Amino acid sequence: MVDRQLRARGIVDERVLTAMAAVPRERFVAADLASQAYADDALPIAAGQSISQPYMVGRMTELLHPRPGMRVLEVGTGSGYQAAVLARIGCHVISVERHRPLADAARDRLDVLGLSGSVTVVVGDGSVGRPEDGPFDAIVVTAAAPAVPAPLPGQLVDGGRLVVPVGPPSRQELILVTRLGDTFERLDCGPCVFVPLLGEAGFSDAEAERGRWVRRRARGQWLV
Repeated sequence: MVDRQLRARGIVDERVLTAMAAVPRERFVAADLASQAYADDALPIAAGQSISQPYMVGRMTELLHPRPGMRVLEVGTGSGYQAAVLARIGCHVISVERHRPLADAARDRLDVLGLSGSVTVVVGDGSVGRPEDGPFDAIVVTAAAPAVPAPLPGQLVDGGRLVVPVGPPSRQELILVTRLGDTFERLDCGPCVFVPLLGEAGFSDAEAERGRWVRRRARGQWLV
């Protein structure tokens, strides 16, 4: 996975590559999908969510410029895999998940892997961030928002970086926002497709329902 899907496609940050080699991805998917854990694809998890394609995890992590000791906010815990990668790099992660069963399962996985001391999983609306715990060195949003969630850039430290997929259901653009004092620099980083970010600063349940996201019932996976 690291050589063929990450290095070969331009991921060069050795911290990211080492962390993704160390985290057992099969621990973050259902047992019947363990044989596909390292495939170049997103996989379904509970609550109609997904664990992102390894390349996308690597790309988003690299864009954060992660380093040991960084305080990172993750919006959308999901399986806990992205948080585990950041924790292996040495980051301290606050991860917000709106589905309590997902949060509980992710917390258990991280504990078994010895990473619970580096990751705090909380239940709530991550689209509005965690101002009470900020500011953060980096913020990563693991679901698609209709626009950059307005509360998040202001929760970055000066020089902090936010990575978020932005756009309609059919296709999004991966956006990097960097805080430079009181200004925010935006960079488009390529196309992507994610599940919808639901919440006050994301899509409403009704908007997601009216959009072109459809659910493959057999696998519980959001598709475009």
